[in-house]
Amino acid sequence: MRILFLLLAVLFVVLQAVAGEPFFSSPMRACRFRRGFCFPWQCRRPFYRVGSCGGFRSCCVR
Repeated sequence: MRILFLLLAVLFVVLQAVAGEPFFSSPMRACRFRRGFCFPWQCRRPFYRVGSCGGFRSCCVR
């Protein structure tokens, strides 16, 4: 019976850790989360690169 309580406590701790992890299904969503825009190749003048949107696209923010 004590093992059941221990397993329940471990499950609770694992689920708490998983709930705090951000999950993005695509690089474009991650870019939008950073308040960025996806530009082909390189970022234009008032923007600077903070990541990639996949392929040849760059994630740019102002």
